[in-house]
Amino acid sequence: MTDLAYQKIINELKTAINNGDFNETMKLPDERSLSEQYKVSRSTIKRALSVLSHRGTIFKKRGSGTFINPLYLKNNTFFKYNGSNLGITDSFDVPGKKQGIKLISFDVIKADETTRRDLFLNQDDFVYKIQRLRYLDDEPFLSETSYIPIKLFPDLTSEIASESIFNYMEDEKNQKVTNSYLTISTEPSTKDDQKDMHLKTNEPVGIMSGIFFLNNGTPFEISTMRVHYKYMKYDTFITVS
Repeated sequence: MTDLAYQKIINELKTAINNGDFNETMKLPDERSLSEQYKVSRSTIKRALSVLSHRGTIFKKRGSGTFINPLYLKNNTFFKYNGSNLGITDSFDVPGKKQGIKLISFDVIKADETTRRDLFLNQDDFVYKIQRLRYLDDEPFLSETSYIPIKLFPDLTSEIASESIFNYMEDEKNQKVTNSYLTISTEPSTKDDQKDMHLKTNEPVGIMSGIFFLNNGTPFEISTMRVHYKYMKYDTFITVS
């Protein structure tokens, strides 16, 4: 699926930042210069910079311009759950490596009691149960199991589930996944973890499990993500209003 224009600018600016293109002054060109450089509108540049600012990658200093956050360059974390989309595709990044998704299973099941409670479903509601394995280049790093109510997404297909579901919702349905409640923990790896992510028997996994909400407050997905321990590096950028 083709990224939106601002998402492409985000990716290109992050690549330039990670490559050290702005390290001499730590300052980005102004919006007009960036607009001319990338041949997009200033509104596209403004939106891309806003997302990067919310993620803590850059910060704006009134009267002086836009600067790279030096802590972003130092922290070397991979999960950055902030911005307009909370999907792994947008929120997980390893410079120089490309994400990929392998769909393991795509089933329709009747929601059990826990799923009904967490997603505010009725007794007879059904959900999609989706199991996927995510890669960095050819290296598996995360396995996930998700449950999505059919009534919220009746036209979901295995083809859509083989890519970013959250980006599809944003690009095609004009709905964003903007809030989540996550529990983060670690535990010994299981035999399935060891098989899926090429772990040794004594190596652990990170666990990220929780509920994701649409921007209108509707619970959209329950997900459990089992993460290779070496990629279990997480940070967040907090703004107090």
